[in-house]
Amino acid sequence: MQPSVSRPPLPVGASQHLTGSARFLRACLRQSVDRTPVWFLRQAGRYMPEYQAVRRHHSLLEICKTPALAADVTITAAEILDVDAAIIFADLLLPLEPMGLPFAFRAGEGPVVERPLRTAQHIAALDTTRTAELGYVAEAIRAVDAHFGEQKGLIGFCGAPFTLASYMIEGGGSRNYVATKRLMYTDPGAWTELMDKLVTVLAEFAQQQVQAGADVIQIFDSWAGALSVADYREYVLPATKRLVRQVQAAGVPVIYFGVDTATLLPSIRELGADVVGLDWRMPLDAGSRALGGACAIQGNLDPIALFAPLPVLRTRVEEVLRQSAALPGHIFNVGHGIVPETPVASVQQTVRWVRELSAAIHGERA
Repeated sequence: MQPSVSRPPLPVGASQHLTGSARFLRACLRQSVDRTPVWFLRQAGRYMPEYQAVRRHHSLLEICKTPALAADVTITAAEILDVDAAIIFADLLLPLEPMGLPFAFRAGEGPVVERPLRTAQHIAALDTTRTAELGYVAEAIRAVDAHFGEQKGLIGFCGAPFTLASYMIEGGGSRNYVATKRLMYTDPGAWTELMDKLVTVLAEFAQQQVQAGADVIQIFDSWAGALSVADYREYVLPATKRLVRQVQAAGVPVIYFGVDTATLLPSIRELGADVVGLDWRMPLDAGSRALGGACAIQGNLDPIALFAPLPVLRTRVEEVLRQSAALPGHIFNVGHGIVPETPVASVQQTVRWVRELSAAIHGERA
């Protein structure tokens, strides 16, 4: 399946002396590059002293809703790490508030939805007309875009329908997703309505980000790995596919990322995403085969490998690059978000190794 992005191909032969933005976009579209682009999930986070300094004075939601702060956190992390792309600092759950579901972050609990969805009546009452209230994210993107220009790619993002629905129904994190699956199984009409409403809001939210300057949209389906193949195909794939296509219609590539989704990859292929992010549990070459070689691949260093001694970490980086050497499109990343207390120096060294080692690989191809 070919990507359905309306963006025209970059000029043939333009892979020499690429900017970070061009390198990242070319990899998303499986075009030739001078080296493998690199960025990191949760690259702006609690492991960075600069971010900790901001958090001493502002809550996570205050940062998200204050464009100047969100832009500064985004820019600072991308510059410290010297990566090819910056991902806007935001939170997956931001669309819940304009839909009528307030939430808060509680110490030791993570996000907590004040009034979780439990009935068809609750779902029917959800509002899909207030997405413009999320305009602070677009404003932050405009500031980051103005700062970096073509120097770095700029990634906007949203949650996938299933993952957001699960937060809305469970009221927060979950291990077994009992309430979510119960609703899914017992009231498919209400479930379909919820999926439809989420696609409406998320597609508009993503379009706001694209219009503000996002080069790519990443769709996070963090909890999709909790589903069987049959459930994913029946209850999740149709709505997620619509969201992917609507975002692509805005003219940008889409990265789809989930955790523990190895068994779902043949179904994920049907989404038509331009890039699929893989966690560290599956080798990249095996993941690409499971996807039928139909898209670019993103990943997939184990984020805990960043705590390893440098010789061990280098070996792990080399393994990822070796697995992806024959793939037409690869974006180096961790297979899940960088965790607190990760040594910043190890992340920076990883970027240098990716640059050095992948340049040699791509030079051999040429």
